[in-house]
Amino acid sequence: MTTKRKIVRKSRRRRKNNFWYDRGHLRASSLLLIFLLVFLVFLITLGWLGKFSRNNQNAVTIDNTQKKAFIEQILPAAQQQQQSHHLLTSITLAQAALESDWGQSQLANKYHNLFGIKSNQTNSKLLTTKEYVNGSWITVEARFAVYNNWTASIAAHTQLLLNGTKWDKNHYQTVLQADNYRQAAQALQTQGYATDPAYAQKLIEVIEKYHLNRYDQQ
Repeated sequence: MTTKRKIVRKSRRRRKNNFWYDRGHLRASSLLLIFLLVFLVFLITLGWLGKFSRNNQNAVTIDNTQKKAFIEQILPAAQQQQQSHHLLTSITLAQAALESDWGQSQLANKYHNLFGIKSNQTNSKLLTTKEYVNGSWITVEARFAVYNNWTASIAAHTQLLLNGTKWDKNHYQTVLQADNYRQAAQALQTQGYATDPAYAQKLIEVIEKYHLNRYDQQ
């Protein structure tokens, strides 16, 4: 019996003397390692939370009140373009909202460019933008026009559609001749106004969600 008890005690003693324990007590090096592991997990979690927050910043900062205020601010200028050139108000409003992130983008805020219109004039600004090329989104640099206010930007947008392209002055006539916003949105995509393959559908969704087509009736 005495021999067996000694064997058991020795076995227990051996189990307590390992990488983590020294005579039944946690080693100082083990405590330090545990602290480092916990700290590392904390940093990784903090990094992912920060990334999630940055990626969703726009989604939580632009509320319906801001969107309504944006529409009300540019509505008179958009309606004027419909009266003068038959460009549907809903299309102007939806394009401005989509292109400028409801007036919150740097291009719209700082340079009053609501539609991402590019320019080679001396006062244009070199900025980065995303374009859909060969089936994927890429970031490119381009020079963008600068305007004194949003009304001037809206007028320039209409002129772009009226004047067409260098190779086809009637390039956007189907947009101006459209009877409703769905036709106009599809015409914009067909004529290559934007590289986004879902551009027409996004315009239609904005118009229908915020009932912008009610402004087309004059």
